[in-house]
Amino acid sequence: MQQIRDYFEQKVKMSDKDWLLFSSKLIRQEFPKNNVLLKTGNPENYLSFVEEGIIRFFIPKEENDLTFAFVFSNSFVSGYDSFLTQKQSTYTIQTLTKTVLWRITYEDLQLIYEQTEIGNTIGRKAGEELFLKKSKREISLLNETAEERYLNLFTEQPHLIKNIPLKYIASYIGITPQALSRIRKRIY
Repeated sequence: MQQIRDYFEQKVKMSDKDWLLFSSKLIRQEFPKNNVLLKTGNPENYLSFVEEGIIRFFIPKEENDLTFAFVFSNSFVSGYDSFLTQKQSTYTIQTLTKTVLWRITYEDLQLIYEQTEIGNTIGRKAGEELFLKKSKREISLLNETAEERYLNLFTEQPHLIKNIPLKYIASYIGITPQALSRIRKRIY
């Protein structure tokens, strides 16, 4: 839990009173590898902070799922569009490794917004992080080659990427597993 406070205090100072209320609403949950956190068709009920683990976002397809995001430790994770609207998600969120999350429900976050001085800042910072990741991903898809997207992913999380199956990495960068094999042969 201290990891979350440290994360926020890099950006804004929190009073002990605000932290106590916020932290009292956090739920620590552990999930095994390949656990579905949010299933397509269900609303997102949580904004979560990843203490440990790797998570993927994907659109389920009959033959090959379309992976469009990975989330690593020390980051926020949420089906944020569904969380904000409280409507059904159009994608699935799944753990790729054993994962530990600190979660807050939609209702409890609304309470934090109302009852603390720092609540809106907390929500804004989490939302901004999620938005910036999404924007970076979209720009990457428009401006970079598949090889550049692979190298960027590898550069960002070199020690963790080995835990992601190659078929998910290939889907994430928008190519077939065979094309990824050719890229990897050229690089290594």
